[in-house]
Amino acid sequence: MSVRTTAAEVATIIETDSTISLTPFIAAASALVDSQCAALNTTYTAAELLVIETWLAAHFYAIRDRTRTSEAAGSGVSQSLQHTEDLGFDCNEWGQTAMRLDYYGGLARLNEATKKGTTRTVNVTWLGKRHHHH
Repeated sequence: MSVRTTAAEVATIIETDSTISLTPFIAAASALVDSQCAALNTTYTAAELLVIETWLAAHFYAIRDRTRTSEAAGSGVSQSLQHTEDLGFDCNEWGQTAMRLDYYGGLARLNEATKKGTTRTVNVTWLGKRHHHH
């Protein structure tokens, strides 16, 4: 797995909290770009893959940041988390942009498959800290 983007690149398209490491979001984006973009179509340039990965990392960060914001707000937290789980790449502008940039459609196909439930998703009930299971 070769990570293409950097925290500085991601910070140019989304306001980030300096106390939160972008590394996990970039790693997640990189893994997806490898499997859904680079592996499916070898005609992408390194620059194109870098841009897709940057927007995708921002997408994952935005979901995390929104979760943190609703955590601080207190009420209605489980609803907003549930909402986030249901949406996919099109739930924010960064994910939408990543899908548009991926013009061979790997991310869009994955997004549709996730919505139709043909990939495994885990619904989390709010019990304090949020854990991801894959």
